[in-house]
Amino acid sequence: MLTTAMLLGLAWKSVVVAALTLGLLRLVRSRTAGERSMIAHAGLMALLALPAAILLLPQWAPLPASWSFEAAAPLAQPATTGGSAIDPAPAATSVPVVDDVPVKGDGAGSTPIVFSWSDLAPFLYLVPLLLLSGVMAAAVVRLFAMRGRAEILVDRSWLTALAEAQRRMGFKHGTALLVSNELRSPISWGVLRPTIVLSPKAVAASSEAEAIIAHELAHVARLDWAKLLGARVACAVFWFNPLVWMLARESHQLREEAADDAVLMADIDGPDYATLLVGAARHDNQGALLAAHGVAPGKDSLKRRITRVLDGSLKRGPASASWMLMSLVVLASVTAPLAAFSATARPAATADVHSVVASTTKETTAVTSQSAAAKTVATDDAATAAAASKTLSAEELVSMRAVGVTPEYVAQMREQGGSLDADEIISAKASGIDPAYIRQMRDIVPGADFDELVGARHVGVNAAFARDMKSHFPDIGVDDLIALKAMGVDCDFVTDMQKSGVKMRDADDAIELHATRGFRSVKPRPAANPRPITRAVRDGNVAVVDMERGVIEARRGDGRTARIEFPAPPEPPEPPARD
Repeated sequence: MLTTAMLLGLAWKSVVVAALTLGLLRLVRSRTAGERSMIAHAGLMALLALPAAILLLPQWAPLPASWSFEAAAPLAQPATTGGSAIDPAPAATSVPVVDDVPVKGDGAGSTPIVFSWSDLAPFLYLVPLLLLSGVMAAAVVRLFAMRGRAEILVDRSWLTALAEAQRRMGFKHGTALLVSNELRSPISWGVLRPTIVLSPKAVAASSEAEAIIAHELAHVARLDWAKLLGARVACAVFWFNPLVWMLARESHQLREEAADDAVLMADIDGPDYATLLVGAARHDNQGALLAAHGVAPGKDSLKRRITRVLDGSLKRGPASASWMLMSLVVLASVTAPLAAFSATARPAATADVHSVVASTTKETTAVTSQSAAAKTVATDDAATAAAASKTLSAEELVSMRAVGVTPEYVAQMREQGGSLDADEIISAKASGIDPAYIRQMRDIVPGADFDELVGARHVGVNAAFARDMKSHFPDIGVDDLIALKAMGVDCDFVTDMQKSGVKMRDADDAIELHATRGFRSVKPRPAANPRPITRAVRDGNVAVVDMERGVIEARRGDGRTARIEFPAPPEPPEPPARD
């Protein structure tokens, strides 16, 4: 799942990769445009691989534990619990206690809603990502839609220029040459099925055919369309990083400069080609909605491209295989360790700290128990201390914070419930149990177990209900209270039944009587086809009325059965015989 911590790590690591790539481009500014373009696109490739590398590579945490960049405020703090009955000195045990969190009241059943602005970070990141991805998808769709509407160019001069450029570059793939009224200047795109689309105005200037075809075919041969899409994906993923946008803009500029070098290496006159660029700049297409390369330079790059075209002292040529390999190795050697790097404490160091705490706790407990009669108690205290020193997991901390657990609540509950683990504390808080409830219930039912009290609170048993039932059934337990409440038996029902002369020895009698109460007045109704046996289900209880035998039988969900028999109604008298 995408978290704020992951986004922060991705952000600063993308800054390092983009800054390193821009720095390398600055250092090799005397190299050819093709070689510098290779460095720029290797950096973009490293950025695109960064999220997957962070997830797949094993974590590398070279920093010492004391240099950890984790939050300084601890989420768990040790508390002191009481010692044994023989040795009243408190035993220093590490009991996890959650830091205080603001809650809306400490009353039973109150569940605060904890809100953090960091929860919005993934949403705020995804919205621009989806918008930019949608714009890029729309631009690609527009290209292919325009290709379907374009017409095949059959002009001899343009076809000759295309064939000559393909022969000179050793380009063996067939390239579609089209013309479209939707364009203002020529563009090219595609990898497996490359396409060059001209505007009608460009077709009319057949004298520029060789230069335009050489430029666009250079883009096709260098797979520049795939590089352009990769750069736009990088901008969408790292939209928050201005250095990535700078790198993408520079990579686009270098692709155009490398294509210009290919034109000049085809013996095209430099001043004539510069004139072509100036004229094409007046009819630039909307590149953001086309996702394709074109001859026409943007307003920001026109001066730089013309200066390079007219500078005869510059080195020109494609990047060599060795240069390509060196660029990939340098950036991979930096990106891989950077993706695996984690500015947190090493897991081994953290485990060592916990083991030291646990061993110190055991030693302290052992020292406080000196007498031979207290050896068993000391052993129990040591085991309890070792269990209590267990660090809370992230899931347990989040659950505690969500239900509103505070350090004071944990301390009070431990006083009432003894050694409670995180799950028991969370369950108690979620059920609305507080120390006052435990004290009241144990005053009514001495020795009530903590888990039983949690169950009682879940079904709605309160102190008043328990006190009323205790007055009727002195030996009642927590399980009986839960069963009475679950079956809907209240004090009024028990009182009414006792006033009517019904004797109930315990809570089970009251439950059975309440289960059959709704079926005592069942009488057979005349019908065309009377059913001697009727079955009814209510609140999980089953009642069977057998009219032939005069029996009502009620069965509870736990298997208990109550049976009531009544005499069969007398047969109606026969009508007198007529004389």
